[in-house]
Amino acid sequence: MTMIHGSRARQIVSVAAALAIVGASFFVGALYGAQNRPAIERVAAVIGKQPPPDLAEMDFNLFWDVWSRVEKRFVDRAKIDRKELVEGAIAGLVRGVGDPYTVYLPKEETKQFQEDIAGAFGGIGAEIGIRKAVLTVISPIKGSPAEKSGLKPGDKILQIGATSTADLALEEAVRLIRGEPGTQVTLKVFREATDATKDYTITRDVIKIPVLTTEKKGNDVFVIALHTFTQNSAYEFRRAVQEFFLSGSKRLILDLRNNPGGFLTVSVDIASWFVPAGETIVSERLATGEGDVYRSSGYRLLQDVPTVILINEGSASASEIVAGALRDIKGIKLVGRKTFGKGSVQEVQDLSDGSSLKVTIAKWMTPKGHEIDGVGIEPDILVEIPKDENGETVLDGKDVILEKGIEIVKGL
Repeated sequence: MTMIHGSRARQIVSVAAALAIVGASFFVGALYGAQNRPAIERVAAVIGKQPPPDLAEMDFNLFWDVWSRVEKRFVDRAKIDRKELVEGAIAGLVRGVGDPYTVYLPKEETKQFQEDIAGAFGGIGAEIGIRKAVLTVISPIKGSPAEKSGLKPGDKILQIGATSTADLALEEAVRLIRGEPGTQVTLKVFREATDATKDYTITRDVIKIPVLTTEKKGNDVFVIALHTFTQNSAYEFRRAVQEFFLSGSKRLILDLRNNPGGFLTVSVDIASWFVPAGETIVSERLATGEGDVYRSSGYRLLQDVPTVILINEGSASASEIVAGALRDIKGIKLVGRKTFGKGSVQEVQDLSDGSSLKVTIAKWMTPKGHEIDGVGIEPDILVEIPKDENGETVLDGKDVILEKGIEIVKGL
């Protein structure tokens, strides 16, 4: 995960921390008539320093007015938990930036997030994200309960159990979907292709994400299907490259379909097998307008190998980085469907009470300067998926995108 440090990161944390302190101190201050002071002065006093110029222009009196009215008028006054009010205020503040990947994580959610990063977890095996303010399946993991149940990329999750996903934070949705292996969760799903809503009851399992698979097609074409960009993916891809050369194949298909992404550095490492040293793989745009540039390590063993890349709606994040870079730099053809459009960098900042702030700090751009986030990448060769009169996919065991990829790569 890309991390930043220094004054900018501290400023972000200080605003969240300040609001927490302000909220906790309000009730005591109200008892002594602190409402008579301008709200911004109270904020500055709690922080112990002058507020930033932009913050000084804001009027916090409305915030205090609402809090006071809740304290005085709410029918179940004894049930008010001021800690939850503070957390709700902070969560609302963060949600106000309008980015689904910038979220405040209370202490328990932070603990869950850290456990998920550490290893396997109980769930259904589907990568999800927010698309046009709707909780959406990016990709079901190969062999997972989600895939076996019939969930597909692009499915819109309207309800998790009895909980509507409208205005539900992404991390909260993940928390509701995950659970103990062997237990069940029911998702109400809308699929645009069929214009219908359907309930999927899925039994949770321990989810272990596969890295990649390989397959030789005929005498000439070798397929590397990369399923995710984990810490082990760079090593596994190196082994797959060795297998490719030992197979005697002359042409390569890199299958990034339903790959939800992962580590940025791994995507750069994998692109380096195709690209000379020093070439820009991806650049980051930070809030300041500046950013980092990630360049090829120049392994180059695959730079002269005729290659086609397969993509679809489930290709996101690091998958889009690799696909975009290899098309921009090498002119490698992308075959399949438009990608998801997840091209941003998140940083997790620990807060003093064990909670955390996950904030989008940068957006990715391809070597030619095309932004990925919210846009996605269009394929060079669009493959239409056959459907019946009800809009359901009809494949009859065929992989039409792979077949088209083989056709294209054989012509190179």
